[in-house]
Amino acid sequence: MDGLLLDTEDIYTKCNNVILQEYGRPNLPWSIKAQLQGRPASESAAIFHAWASLPMPRALFNEKQRALQTRYFPTARPLPGVPLLLKTLKHSSSNVHLALATSSHTTNYALKTRHQGHLFNAFDPAHRILGDDPRIPTGRGKPCPDIYLLALETINAALRAKGEEEVLPEECLVFEDSVPGVEAGRRAGMRVVWCPHPELLKEYKGREAEVLAGVANARKDDDGEGEEDAGRMGVIGDGWATRVTTLEAFDYGRYGIQA
Repeated sequence: MDGLLLDTEDIYTKCNNVILQEYGRPNLPWSIKAQLQGRPASESAAIFHAWASLPMPRALFNEKQRALQTRYFPTARPLPGVPLLLKTLKHSSSNVHLALATSSHTTNYALKTRHQGHLFNAFDPAHRILGDDPRIPTGRGKPCPDIYLLALETINAALRAKGEEEVLPEECLVFEDSVPGVEAGRRAGMRVVWCPHPELLKEYKGREAEVLAGVANARKDDDGEGEEDAGRMGVIGDGWATRVTTLEAFDYGRYGIQA
């Protein structure tokens, strides 16, 4: 959702920079920002504070950050192509099932989406998986595949209840802007459309194929085995993931989707 459907990634950066500047620290660089995207809040916070080394208690930082986010999140706007994409998928004649899988927790999700009800009505409440969903075990946020597999299970539960055929992971298409998110989708066995922020793309210049395979941040000897329920990463050039500049460029026909 963040940085994919809404322009909230830039809002996150703005809020952090206000606090950093207050304490004479440099603005958050994309080399660090790229590591924060898509991850659970606790993991992102640990990475941020290890870099920032702010001379303040974590509780005070959280208080300042929360105040700024409360002020700015309600100004979030859809990114290019998003309204048309969701409308098209929601009303497609190709029997498309939609689910939302975001690392945002319930409180922030409400701040970001309350004024965008018409947009997020595309997702049935039963198919909205948030970062603090108790069904996601601790430590199993992106890049682990759990959030996407859970989103799929909510769809399949509804299909089973109606006696309809379930959807397989390989029949799913994940839309992502973050690198950990792409890896999570690939580990879930799903196809992925990567729509990165221009600054994130600069950080991975020359490594785009690794990102699409879900191996950009993995150890060279990591094949997805050895960790329970870790899933398997893709293979560079396997064609199961593509990149678009904005969601305006999404090719519906490539995935057999009819408006």
